Amino acid sequence: MNRQTPSLDPAGVEEWFESRLPVDEFAGRRILVIVPDATRTAPLPLLFGALYRQIGPAASAIDVLVALGTHPPMEESAIAEMLGIGGLDAGNAIGLFNHEWDRPDRLRRIGTLSRGDTAALSGGLLEEEVAVEINSRIDDYDLLLVLGPVFPHEVVGFSGGNKYFFPGIAGSDILNFFHWLGALISNVEIIGVADTPVRRVVDRSAAMIPVTRRCIGFVVGEDGGVLDLFFGTPEQAWTAAAELSARTHIVRTPRSYHTVLSCAPAMYDELWVAGKCMYKLEPVVASGGELIIYAPHLQEISVTHGPLIEQVGYHVRDYFTSQWDRFSHLPRGVLAHSTHVRGAGSFVGGVERPRVNVTLASGISEQTCRRINLGWRDPASIDVESFAGREDEGVLLVRRAGEHLYRLAEELA
Repeated sequence: MNRQTPSLDPAGVEEWFESRLPVDEFAGRRILVIVPDATRTAPLPLLFGALYRQIGPAASAIDVLVALGTHPPMEESAIAEMLGIGGLDAGNAIGLFNHEWDRPDRLRRIGTLSRGDTAALSGGLLEEEVAVEINSRIDDYDLLLVLGPVFPHEVVGFSGGNKYFFPGIAGSDILNFFHWLGALISNVEIIGVADTPVRRVVDRSAAMIPVTRRCIGFVVGEDGGVLDLFFGTPEQAWTAAAELSARTHIVRTPRSYHTVLSCAPAMYDELWVAGKCMYKLEPVVASGGELIIYAPHLQEISVTHGPLIEQVGYHVRDYFTSQWDRFSHLPRGVLAHSTHVRGAGSFVGGVERPRVNVTLASGISEQTCRRINLGWRDPASIDVESFAGREDEGVLLVRRAGEHLYRLAEELA
């Protein structure tokens, strides 16, 4: 594990906001703060509280929009709890909103990526016209402020920055394009890489937003606290945060492992997000090895996309690209999720050969797991501690998976 400096204490966080945040940029302006949902580790009560105390007296209004992408909406009370709003002396009421990606009346088209744009941005992988739509609430504000963490990410390379706009509060066209481009490149090739074709798509789309954009990007430490924060344009803040995340959240291992027990934290309450337990470990699983997503609490494949995923199952990328006529009518975001969870592999002569065997040990039934093309284990049959301390045998236990990326040390050579 990478050694880290200690996280900032609450006084240090307050001092950062007092000394590093230019209040004049927010004075007299209506501010929309864009935050992650509860599937990301982020000490938002500490950070949002410090932010509000600093700019609340100066701004004419402060509201919050949760960048759900296509995740299930949060109850208003859950958003308030996530932000710690109950402890704030909010002079003006703080509006709390979920992104509504599936409501056309809540989306605004701000531009188009042309066929030439997408061909150039994707390196020729895709060439199509894409509508760039975003949550129409942005029209009610003078400044959009992203407040979110940066981690290695399977689709874009590193999360954060303009990703909170696209796909965080975006429409389905750009969302599906974005995810499928990442799937074509593949998780192992893109995760933990800062300059990626997908990041270029995100930044190009964000440049179309007709409202001032700012970002507080931060990096989370081992204890769930904040190691450092960065303010500026989304591009500036994200670049600095991604550099620190690369030093903090990428673990280099001396070998690959034939068995990996990847334990999902409780915040991953459906496979749609618990797939991160595969994404972050895939690079260190030996060919033919097994990765077990251990999540006894998990009962759902996806609240939003479950029926489609059950229809399609989990498959390697080439399974879809080799039979595109069968699948081209389906949302490419769903197909991308499928390929990322299944990982690398081949599809030749009608035979699919995944590089890694992915097994679920969860509340999802054996029948369902077999139907969606994943392995199954009864979580009650797994003694987590029996996997500990066996790295020399080719067995790796990751007790809290999903945010640290594991890569082979030899890749540095």
